[in-house]
Amino acid sequence: MAFDFHKDRKVYFDQQTTNAEAFVVPFIEAKMKIGPGTKVLEIGCAEGGVLKAFFRKGCTTIGVELSQYRVNHALEFLQEEIATDSMQIICSNIFDMDFAGKYHEYFDLIVLKDVIEHIHGQQKLLEDLKQFLVPSGKIFFGFPPWQMPFGGHQQICQSKFLSVLPYYHLLPKFLYKAILKAFKQHPRTIEELLEIKDTGISLERFERIVKKTNYKIINKQLYAINPIYKFKFGLKPRKQIPILGSIPYLRNFINTAGFYLVEKR
Repeated sequence: MAFDFHKDRKVYFDQQTTNAEAFVVPFIEAKMKIGPGTKVLEIGCAEGGVLKAFFRKGCTTIGVELSQYRVNHALEFLQEEIATDSMQIICSNIFDMDFAGKYHEYFDLIVLKDVIEHIHGQQKLLEDLKQFLVPSGKIFFGFPPWQMPFGGHQQICQSKFLSVLPYYHLLPKFLYKAILKAFKQHPRTIEELLEIKDTGISLERFERIVKKTNYKIINKQLYAINPIYKFKFGLKPRKQIPILGSIPYLRNFINTAGFYLVEKR
């Protein structure tokens, strides 16, 4: 099944690279030049599949990931790239003193792909990221709106029925948890899904945070069908019709991904 792709981390890694080269990099390049001399930080880089797309453009790339398990995969999959000294994979919190001190006002681009919806304190995160950017630096965000059919990340469920069932993550928390338990999902899966329910972000909330933290949106694209769904579900990527992407609140239910490029005001 298409949604089994998470089980083979190398397949997942390759799919992330292909997807980033086809959609993420061109989206960013519409507003900034990417190539040799561009310093890129990816936060929550996992196995480094997205970051590899920027390395192939000639960028100096650093990926930061909290999971040692995923870092170990990245070190395996990116041996050749790391050997060139143009790529580093670091198991760390970016706000650790050693990292923050070393990379103050260093990066031209920061990438958060499918990350912000997992983070508590999203407004503080955007404020704190400013310290890593050069004055003209930019940040890419790609994330699923919480209210969209699979905004709960239910594709990670062990139950194939639950993994393709849309919208049930919007149920009250006690009922959502009861359904997950009834289908005998692994306790760690349940914990992760409930945490995402706490941190999931809407398009409106994201745009409010951008404004409050004194950034401006310089590029934006909403997708009716997320490009990565080509690999997850065998669906052809599809940009949202502009008028449907402009209707507040409703757009969260019918868009499966939002791409944003922001810079400091």
